[in-house]
Amino acid sequence: MALPGDGKFHFAIDRGGTFTDVFVRLPNGEEVVSKLLSEDPQHYDDAPTEGIRRLLDKFDESPIDYSRGRKVCTTNIGSIRMGTTVATNALLERNGAKMALVTTKGFKDLLEIGNQSRPDIFDLSCRTPTLLYEKVVEVDERVMLAAFCPANVVGKFEKVVGLTKEAVLVEKTPNLVEVRKQLEEVRDAGITSLAIAFLHSYTYAGHEVLVGKVAKDMGCFSQISMSHEVMPMIKLVGRGHTSCAAAYLTPKITAYLAGFQKGFDSNLSRIPLQFMKSDGGLAPVNDFGGHQAVLSGPAGGVVGYAKTSFDPDTRTPVIGFDMGGTSTDVSRYAGHLEHVFETVTAGVAIQAPQLDIHTVAAGGGSCLFLRRGMFVVGPESAGAHPVRRVTNIGELLYPGPVCYRKNGVLAVTDANVVLGRVLPSQFPHIFGPKEDEPLDVEGARKAFEALGKLPEAGGRSPEELAFGFLQVANEAMCRPIRNLTQMKGFDITSHILACFGGAGPQHACSMAKSLGMSEVFVHRYGGVLSAYGLALADAVHEVQEPAAEVYHDRISDRGTERLASLRDLAITALLKQGYSKERIDVEQYVNMRYDGTDNAIMIRASEGMTYGEAFEIVYKREFGFALEGRDILIDDYRVRAIVPGQKLSIPPLPKSCGVPVASLGTTRAYFESGWEEVPVLLACKVFKIEDLEPGHEIPGPGIIVQPISTVVLEVNCTAVVTANGDLRIAVGHGAALFPDEDSTDIGADPQPVYRFQNRTLQRTAISVNMKERLDFSCALFTKDGGLVANAPHIPVHLGAMQAAVRYQVEHWNHHGGIQEGDVLVSNHPQKAGGSHLPDITVITPVFHKGEIIFFVASRGHHADIGGISPDYVLGSMPPHSKSLEDEGAMIVAFKLVEKGRFMEEGITEILQSPGKIPGNSGTRNLRDNLSDLRAQVAANNSGIKLLKQLVDENGLEIVNAYMMFIQQNAEVAVRSMLKDFASKHGTKASAVDHMDDGTPICLSIEIDPATGSAVFDFTGTGPQVAANHNAPPAVTYSAVIYSLRSLVADAIPLNQGCLAPIDFIIPKFSLLNPSEDAGVVGGNVLTSQRVVDVVLRAFSACAASQGCMNNLTFGDKNFGYYETIAGGSGAGPTWTGRSGIHTHCTNTRITDPEILERRYPVLLREFSMREGSGGQGRNKGGDGVVRELEPLRPLTMSILSERRTLQPYGLAGGAPGRCGLNLLRRQDGVVVNLGGRCSGTINVGERLRIQTPGGGGYGAKQ
Repeated sequence: MALPGDGKFHFAIDRGGTFTDVFVRLPNGEEVVSKLLSEDPQHYDDAPTEGIRRLLDKFDESPIDYSRGRKVCTTNIGSIRMGTTVATNALLERNGAKMALVTTKGFKDLLEIGNQSRPDIFDLSCRTPTLLYEKVVEVDERVMLAAFCPANVVGKFEKVVGLTKEAVLVEKTPNLVEVRKQLEEVRDAGITSLAIAFLHSYTYAGHEVLVGKVAKDMGCFSQISMSHEVMPMIKLVGRGHTSCAAAYLTPKITAYLAGFQKGFDSNLSRIPLQFMKSDGGLAPVNDFGGHQAVLSGPAGGVVGYAKTSFDPDTRTPVIGFDMGGTSTDVSRYAGHLEHVFETVTAGVAIQAPQLDIHTVAAGGGSCLFLRRGMFVVGPESAGAHPVRRVTNIGELLYPGPVCYRKNGVLAVTDANVVLGRVLPSQFPHIFGPKEDEPLDVEGARKAFEALGKLPEAGGRSPEELAFGFLQVANEAMCRPIRNLTQMKGFDITSHILACFGGAGPQHACSMAKSLGMSEVFVHRYGGVLSAYGLALADAVHEVQEPAAEVYHDRISDRGTERLASLRDLAITALLKQGYSKERIDVEQYVNMRYDGTDNAIMIRASEGMTYGEAFEIVYKREFGFALEGRDILIDDYRVRAIVPGQKLSIPPLPKSCGVPVASLGTTRAYFESGWEEVPVLLACKVFKIEDLEPGHEIPGPGIIVQPISTVVLEVNCTAVVTANGDLRIAVGHGAALFPDEDSTDIGADPQPVYRFQNRTLQRTAISVNMKERLDFSCALFTKDGGLVANAPHIPVHLGAMQAAVRYQVEHWNHHGGIQEGDVLVSNHPQKAGGSHLPDITVITPVFHKGEIIFFVASRGHHADIGGISPDYVLGSMPPHSKSLEDEGAMIVAFKLVEKGRFMEEGITEILQSPGKIPGNSGTRNLRDNLSDLRAQVAANNSGIKLLKQLVDENGLEIVNAYMMFIQQNAEVAVRSMLKDFASKHGTKASAVDHMDDGTPICLSIEIDPATGSAVFDFTGTGPQVAANHNAPPAVTYSAVIYSLRSLVADAIPLNQGCLAPIDFIIPKFSLLNPSEDAGVVGGNVLTSQRVVDVVLRAFSACAASQGCMNNLTFGDKNFGYYETIAGGSGAGPTWTGRSGIHTHCTNTRITDPEILERRYPVLLREFSMREGSGGQGRNKGGDGVVRELEPLRPLTMSILSERRTLQPYGLAGGAPGRCGLNLLRRQDGVVVNLGGRCSGTINVGERLRIQTPGGGGYGAKQ
């Protein structure tokens, strides 16, 4: 942007969903801000155009006519910069371009399947966002990486060198005549936009280029997004979704820009017109793609606070806090913009550089609820107006808060109004049916009074209720701040909290207290900081290329050449925009990861340090250790060329000039000490921003009214006016107060503990099972082993982990005790509360003042822990095991870490012990076992660190009280559900289903309608079997706790309270309570699913889902690989079944096809929906999937599966889903049915085809 006072108007505009903010630097250098509605069709067509017109009309002293209705004259405009939510809104409302996906044959459903996990594991409908594309074109083309291909295969096909320098074989070139016919069909269907994403096009783009040229030559597609151009990074699913987002959104952006440009005269093209990208950089209008625009609006705010609150001399890091009406965005700045490369927005995965902005569904419009004594804020939003809005999850009603006088619902804004923190006298009279009334304080108060009459309110006053809701809302907004700091190894207390947005300054001081932060910064343009940030932003162009290299102490010569080439491309792009070379700065990055891990870290070049040294520093900061002896790999090279925007200096604080006079007098407001306790201190001075001069000090409690927002100063906070007119607030720290002991103040919320454990374990684990498939769970337990809270990736772990912890507590109480520095490990299913042997549980005690106060634990699936395996490759999921000793190493109780020392020798001996049994083997992958166990220990330590902070901040008594409350809350929810069921359907229910071998699983339920207690009696279940699908009792507990939680309509913490109302009767030596030596490896992954089917059938909740996890293992003496495969979910009374998704007791992810083929000697020939496999009915069951694999060298493959004989049942007249089928196509063309459980060698040229079961239908088909 030109320098101030250059005689031109320079505009920076943030077009939001509700308001459009305009910042302008006038010809004389003065600054003006303005705000107008983004939609006001009665008065103007486009808000940014109208904002520019109004300001020109007001401040341009020339005789130019800027009357409404005329095209805006651009003579005196110097530049225009914009940020927009057009792309974000198009995603949310699903109103982008009509588009089709063009992809490799066999993968037409890949993006719909995605990673096969479901977003909410307790949502029986498995609801997922709608897809962006309407049609799919499968092109018969194929390339494959040459690394694993045998010589006779390599010689058959054309060999080329890809962009990553990997050798690529071209197996099938697309038939362009046929492609054109296919594209003509989608054109005739009204498709106007294409996304092209072929397998391995990140390295070989030749086929995408060919097909793209055909589409372009047809001249009928307005947008053609090729994945190698959109984002050349490995992972077809992420790259494909990003290309779809580009094809879907770019036409929407283009149409908006065309409409914007129509409002100006023909000279607009001569004026610099730039748009903010999601990465925080400005791009010219012709280089602004839809996938780059998703965070365009929030990015301006990040740049705004980064440039105005970060002091390069002190280098104190800053947290940005942008609170709006429906959501809150938080981010971090420490001298450089922090980017992420894989995010999900509105259900769409975007694989592109974006600012690391965390969004939480809590804002001024978030709705307030009391549920069983628990304060709940959001995620539903009242919005601002009573309007129905169509979103990607259906039609929702937004009635507005109560105080808006539009028959609204209680929201956070109402709480602030009732507590005197929002002053109606300072708001315009725009509320009510005629939009001419003030905020309705009395109406909001009456709504809280009505809420207070409910039993759940516990007799609290309206003020206590409102204040409690504010505490919960504040904590919800604190969580993403912790994610950005503590979960990445940063000290949260060393940061400044920079707040902006209309509602942010009302909450910032209270949040800073909770977080232990000592300073809050409020910019004078805080209400329009996103627009101001656009005025300060950098122009950026970046380029990136994939790589496949090993880092050897320095960047290779070839890598250096690639960085230099990318540097030239990036600089040239900015030169073409008219910038001089002298103004351009360049940042170089290398995307690095340890061999065997999946999460790469983008490392920026820095003086005095190699990339490898910088990588290890970042890795150690986040995870506490480095992985010794492992290669560091380079996945990508990236260059970011920058033309810096305006740099602002941070002036020193001016000399104090005392407390200003409060021109608005005083008002009463509610703070942590209530209304009446200290009337003088609680009388809250109100200042208008015009009252303030540099150097003024305003002690809290107090309220400062800014033009577009209100600043609330809490008790023990003092604001100082800076030389620029901004506010720097010193925050005092006192212990957070609870309204009373059973309050739900989330200051003692355990969720950050297990979330931190989850993140650490996922990122530090080595094996694919934990790293990519997320086959692990982390949890927090009381000192006696009761489950308090967990992050349930894998539902089958839910009840079993509690049993495991309780066993260890009891065991070590009689065997030497547990000392500080000890870490326990176990996996025995029958003796020690395990689920099956591959699931190893690591348990760490939490000490406080020399005593154990809690336990934290993590359970992860280890693909190989030995067992029956003459071919070295079966892993520890053998399909034909008949006893527990066949299934691997058994750990009843062992100290993995003793007095701080990792007992590597002892655990190694245990893991190798199965090799002492004839015909068995010890673990075949000891290195990964040890690495993953260390990762589990690190994950526990991460949780302990946060848990101790929780105790330090709130006190052990408060934390224990909260832990007890959430258990009680879960118990009440389950009892209420059981009472409700009994009142509608009677006190007794029963169901039976069978395993494929005919073994019945029988359940009778008897409910006490008075107490909500129930007996779950499994009498009649068949005897244990001479196979491996016996299930220890802990698996049944897990299946039941999952089912009960899924049947409860509300979101509740999942813990031992869910099982408190339940008594179990499980006959000894039955399938569900086998002897100690029985094989159980299949019980965890097969029988658990059938138990859930039986429970849900008894409650008539929904039809059966696929009832299987479809376990597949393959490998040879050099490697082993394990995956579970999705199927169809059962339909219910109000939903159709979801196709191609994991259901019930598992939710593991599946490896991306490109990662799979790069790491293992297999080709994935097909991964698609198995059409027609879902049961018919009024609501159809979901379809299973087809997964076809071809080995590139002889491999042993093993399958452990169910529902190959008995179909998943339909309900209420719905038809059953189809059974699964495991097929082998031999080289001679003969197709063999392998049955549900099999193991054998598969040779080159043969193919394994797994067709998974569909879900049952619901209701008779009409």
